[in-house]
Amino acid sequence: MKILALDTATENCSAALLVSPDRYAREELLHKGGAERILPMVQELLATAGIALTDLDAIAFGRGPGGFTGVRLAASITQGLAFGAGVPIVGISDLHALAQRVLDLEATAAGALVCTDARMGEVYWGCYARGAGNRAEPVAEDRVGAPARVQLPGTWAADGLTVGAGTGFAAYPQLASLIGTQPVHPALRPRAAEILALAVPEVLAGRVGAAEAAVPVYLRDNVAQVGPSH
Repeated sequence: MKILALDTATENCSAALLVSPDRYAREELLHKGGAERILPMVQELLATAGIALTDLDAIAFGRGPGGFTGVRLAASITQGLAFGAGVPIVGISDLHALAQRVLDLEATAAGALVCTDARMGEVYWGCYARGAGNRAEPVAEDRVGAPARVQLPGTWAADGLTVGAGTGFAAYPQLASLIGTQPVHPALRPRAAEILALAVPEVLAGRVGAAEAAVPVYLRDNVAQVGPSH
């Protein structure tokens, strides 16, 4: 299986490539310049693996939520690459990817509360449970709202096994009270490596879309409907 993944939803510009059984990845923390770096990253990965875009089985991308420009960039590049190569796409929630990343770091955690700074006094947030094969599974839809509206599912309140991740915890430290003494990773951001990992079962199951289905999901404005994405 050969899958390319990319993400520019946050300052962490990243790309990852699976050419079974090998995986390759690149990432850079950038305050600007993602548009200039993401395609070179993709080209570097393909060259390292010795394959062409047309050899891919799918292209996965971080569909958001995140910065408006960055989310739009990932979707548009994915569309262009997929059209040109004639391969399908799969969109992955950036909150889902962040949850997977923190659950991989915290092996004993049963779930993750992920919150990223959405500006304007709000956070993007979601709750994810550890499922079969250590895969992060969404408990509900990703949301955007004031930090005071963030809450854990009722069944999680007393288990003490929920960890936190995302820049929302840095912007609004009071969010840490929701998970008590469990670890919080406020500097952690989504990246293509986890988007790739989450995309693999989707591709295997045939849950992919055509290039035009690579659309961003902003949450706040609900200006775009998502195609095949998880």
